[in-house]
Amino acid sequence: MAIPMRNNKLALLGVLTCLPLTSCSRWVVSANVATPDSVPVRAALAVSRDVPLDVLAVGNVQAMTTVEVKSRIAGQIKQVAFEEGQNVTKGQLLFTIDTDTLQRQKAEQQAQLERDTAMEQQARELVAKDTAALKQSQSEADVGVELGKLGVLARQRVDQLVTTSETASSALRADRATVEAALGTINVDRARLAQTYLQLEFTNVVAPISGRAGAVIVKAGNMVRDNETTLVTLLQSAPIQVTFGVPEQILSQVRQLNATGALTVEVSHDEGSAFAGHLDFIDNSVDATTGTIRLKGVFPNADGALWPGEFVNVRLRLKTEDDRTVIPDAAVQDGLDGKYVWLVKSGMATIAPVTVIRTYKPESGPDQAIIGRGINPGDTVVTEGQLRLTSGAKIALLPSPQSFGKTGSTQ
Repeated sequence: MAIPMRNNKLALLGVLTCLPLTSCSRWVVSANVATPDSVPVRAALAVSRDVPLDVLAVGNVQAMTTVEVKSRIAGQIKQVAFEEGQNVTKGQLLFTIDTDTLQRQKAEQQAQLERDTAMEQQARELVAKDTAALKQSQSEADVGVELGKLGVLARQRVDQLVTTSETASSALRADRATVEAALGTINVDRARLAQTYLQLEFTNVVAPISGRAGAVIVKAGNMVRDNETTLVTLLQSAPIQVTFGVPEQILSQVRQLNATGALTVEVSHDEGSAFAGHLDFIDNSVDATTGTIRLKGVFPNADGALWPGEFVNVRLRLKTEDDRTVIPDAAVQDGLDGKYVWLVKSGMATIAPVTVIRTYKPESGPDQAIIGRGINPGDTVVTEGQLRLTSGAKIALLPSPQSFGKTGSTQ
């Protein structure tokens, strides 16, 4: 029986409509790599490796030495002999202070010293003169006493000669005292002159340590007082130290391990390489408000990468544990009876209860878990897709399995 033209068009339209649907259905099926009854997951191998026992903290970089440079004399700053922010060495000239007043003072004191020295020499000449006079009068007095005993000289004349001798002796003692006084005056003059010379040396303000100079606080032309105004601040940044705190619970372990050799400390910025140093200081008390103990690490910082005042990430390495079974922490699940992982055995999913000793964060890669028991190195553990798994389910491993680093730190 013939089919009407209208019905033929409808039938043809229906056939054309089904063609793209059939084609799309084939594309979807060909893109699905897993069989309909398998669960796609990602997995990783449990490995055995040496795992460091580290403590993470946030530290603050501090200069080993901070010096506020001040003038030791009063005066006007004549010159600033360095650039702000410059690295200076110990003994390097930083400031000069005007010396005109001190130079005049030195000239005056030098003249006074010369005058007092001349007076001391004059007193010595008098001592020599009176010594000769005393010797002469003493001889005459001795002869007169003998002649008086023989009755040759009158008693009055003998007494006169003795009195002259005693007067000469008193004059000599007075001259010698004058010499001692002159010597004392000269010593005072020399001390004052030495003090002036010392003050002249202080007009050159030099760096007491090697370090980096900060901003110049007092510019040239300004007046300063002695030991009052800070001219510039110097920070010693090579070596440099980092202060950080760790929980008081590990204090005994830190002390015990550090006693056998300085512990290693590494610091780093949020991004970038780490800088190695050693533990140098353990505080003598625990901070009761935070329950932490303050530690300090020392770093060479030859390249100046660590800057005073900045905050850095600190990694204190206590020891290294050998041959630990390690898996990505993402593989560990929490259940009613404790922690467990999904294992892949012969393409099937199975549950394995595990004991997690601790977790740690490697320098790169995801967090890792150290397993005490439950699995062995070489076992394949599921790291993604656990929610769709049931015991005995078939597993389809997705490509690009996760990998994780070789070292890390305690959480």
